[in-house]
Amino acid sequence: MSQVEDDLDDSAAPLIEHLAELRTRIIRSVLAFLIGMIICFTVATPIFNFLTNPLCTVLSERGQDCDLIFISPQEGFFVAIKVSLLGGFILAFPVIGHQMWRFVAPGLYKNEKGAFLPFLISSPVMFLLGASFAFYVVTPLAYDFFLGFQQFGNDGAALPAGEPGNQPGLSVVFQGSAQEYLNLTIKFIVAFGMCFQLPVLLTLMGKAGLVSAEGLGNVRKYAVVGILVLAALVTPPDVITQVILFVVVYGLYEVSIFLVARVEKKREEKLRADGYYDDDEEAFDEDEVYK
Repeated sequence: MSQVEDDLDDSAAPLIEHLAELRTRIIRSVLAFLIGMIICFTVATPIFNFLTNPLCTVLSERGQDCDLIFISPQEGFFVAIKVSLLGGFILAFPVIGHQMWRFVAPGLYKNEKGAFLPFLISSPVMFLLGASFAFYVVTPLAYDFFLGFQQFGNDGAALPAGEPGNQPGLSVVFQGSAQEYLNLTIKFIVAFGMCFQLPVLLTLMGKAGLVSAEGLGNVRKYAVVGILVLAALVTPPDVITQVILFVVVYGLYEVSIFLVARVEKKREEKLRADGYYDDDEEAFDEDEVYK
């Protein structure tokens, strides 16, 4: 009985150590995020002004002033908080990624470390590419589409007094809420940033043997439907943005198939070099399958 208790104590000790280390990594990550958030809060106004560039550019091309409004007393504070949350996460991500790596690296073999580290580095790079694409390409197109539904009042045709047509035309112009604009812009940035993670995710799954290039190719038609649904869910209801997101994500899906195929080819070459891959045996197995 004492032997069993000793074994349980020995197995519990490493678990407690891992939990303690996980707590330390989480605390450091949270502190980095809070510091980044505080830094961004102090410069929230310049950051917000930068985020309004797509809207201001579209409005200036239409001869309108770029004036956003607060529709509630607390809206300015919440705008600053949201800007700080986004900026704080971006600033803290290198620290968060480093803490994640320090936690999982001791449990990986040398070849697994070499496989995992490039994906940890490429993930934020692809997110920034997606966010930049959304901010500089998609967002201006979307706002140009939305603002095209404005209507400007004009004097009615000269009719006798009292006739309805002699009244000024109705004006429906954009007077945007700062918080609503920020919510929509962040939605664009996050949606495209996450979609640009597709090659990283699928290539990592291919590295782990969870997916194959042939399998991804076989479900291509289902992927098209899934991407269309995704484009409809994560973008506003305008055709232009949805088409752009579909084209981009589907292109990334095809890139992922190519990357997974390269991973499989390298794995096959390594197995063949180590003597674990027999072409004759595989050909025999395929003949048996086709029979």
